[in-house]
Amino acid sequence: MEISPTIFIIPTGIGCEIGGFAGDALPVAKLLASASGCLITHPNVMNGGNLSEKDQNIFYVEGYNLDRLAKGEIALKRVKQQKIGIIFDSGIESEILVRHLQVADACVSTLGINVHSYVVTKKPLNIVIDSDSSKISGGLIENPDTLINAGKCLMEKGVTAIAIVAKFPDDSDSPETNIYREGKGVDPISGVEAVISHLISKFLKVPCAHAPALDPVELNDNLDPRAAAEEIGYTFLPSVLIGLSNAPDIVELPNKNEFISLHPNQIESIVVPNGALGGEAVLAGIEKGLNIISVKNQNTLKVTNEFYDYPNLFEVNNYLEAAGTILAIKKGINLNSVKRPLKKIQQFSYRD
Repeated sequence: MEISPTIFIIPTGIGCEIGGFAGDALPVAKLLASASGCLITHPNVMNGGNLSEKDQNIFYVEGYNLDRLAKGEIALKRVKQQKIGIIFDSGIESEILVRHLQVADACVSTLGINVHSYVVTKKPLNIVIDSDSSKISGGLIENPDTLINAGKCLMEKGVTAIAIVAKFPDDSDSPETNIYREGKGVDPISGVEAVISHLISKFLKVPCAHAPALDPVELNDNLDPRAAAEEIGYTFLPSVLIGLSNAPDIVELPNKNEFISLHPNQIESIVVPNGALGGEAVLAGIEKGLNIISVKNQNTLKVTNEFYDYPNLFEVNNYLEAAGTILAIKKGINLNSVKRPLKKIQQFSYRD
């Protein structure tokens, strides 16, 4: 099958109009996967609380490893099934822990996912949120070592992918949370969520993703539809387990012995919001001469197309146009040939 391997990025915690909420970029991912035949994207795009989908044309790769793939440091190996282990923050209350364990059992019994085991951290992770609804979501983990040690424990038992469930502070009545739920701000917890998953990716080098453990929130009549997926269940764990269930293995490069499904040299394009062109994956893509498809998708960052004089940078108005651009690239169609006005070809003169 003809494919055009494409990386699809919507950075976490920058308030994107599309992709800044609970899985609201999933329809876009399905569209781009259909156009490219091979899409590599990250949990922020795919996770929709209780809602998610598998797609054989989509590789589910944590953001830190997505950057490493773009830089040529790793390759991906397709697998039929991952053996998933769950790390639970010991700060989680017993009732909420039981709810999450029931989700894991449901994913085994109803979806056939291999959720193998879980471990509770020896100490609470102590998540600290530092967010501004008009800027970028952030935060930190006060006890990162206990997270790494819990992951090592699971891997020693044969686990091949890790889901993390951390206890987050109860900020359901904070201005930032209410603004976000009404579709007007940045997800206040997404920045520190990325810190958690990046930590596991960096030190343990396995597929991973994070789901926050939060106290139930009060009903909000003004809820934005893009935030609705976060309001329909007790946990956000289902989409993480669905995504990890057949997430690709990470293959460190160079490697001559391991079978590789996707080598970084195969990647042709990167789709990214306009304004978010300063990330590691995009900069690596520019260095390698990849097609950078910049989509108008309002967010809080300001690294736009005007900062670059790069011939393979294509600005499009929406993700429908991005899909069309990918199809043209895949079919070898000159993009200028479908634009109007159509310019005549240039004449060059010989120089003595």
